[in-house]
Amino acid sequence: MEQQIQYVKNFEDFFKTPFKGKINAIGWQRTLEGDFQEIIDKVDSSESIVELKLSVLKNLKLSKKGDLARKHLISDFIFLENNGADPIINVIKEYDRDDVFPFFPTDVYSFHVDRSPIPGATILCTYYGAASEIVANEDVQQKINIPKYREALKELHTDENQAFEIFLEENFFDLHYEMKKNVQPKKLQVGELWKLAIDHPNSPTLPSIHRAPKENKGQPRLLLIC
Repeated sequence: MEQQIQYVKNFEDFFKTPFKGKINAIGWQRTLEGDFQEIIDKVDSSESIVELKLSVLKNLKLSKKGDLARKHLISDFIFLENNGADPIINVIKEYDRDDVFPFFPTDVYSFHVDRSPIPGATILCTYYGAASEIVANEDVQQKINIPKYREALKELHTDENQAFEIFLEENFFDLHYEMKKNVQPKKLQVGELWKLAIDHPNSPTLPSIHRAPKENKGQPRLLLIC
């Protein structure tokens, strides 16, 4: 996995460092001080996922440690926005599960790649709670090429006027992967900022395969993503 990662030490290098060759994940390892849990506790989290608007974040009444955490969040948000990204801060109890095809879930808890018709990247940072996981491309198999899944999907494909491969793509089945035996994913750490390659026509490298973690019981995640 480390062969696919390039580490940087500041914001400028984070944006300037390109994906190339095998490198499809760029990470800034850092430890952030402050009380991020206090921010979560001050947010109305009655829903499974709540978007924390910057205007709301700025008006929260926080302790000194909570304010320090807020400064980190705002700094990251503004830097990403100023560099053309569209960041969102979420408080996440859990994501929706895909129960339409139980044998082949296509939710974010499954290892997957992100796709776009134009160049870009997935940028994320977990400030509190369980953090995302990534896995080396060579350590997974595309699930649609695994016989047991492919045969089951063929039974679902009933439209004779639609090519099977188009059916797979339109339902996002082709974006999902299964780890090979005895493989351990890399667990990203709280506070780290990551840029992950996506699947797009002019990508110089393979897309980064990742998944959302299973949330720790009673511990929502505080996540910035764009």
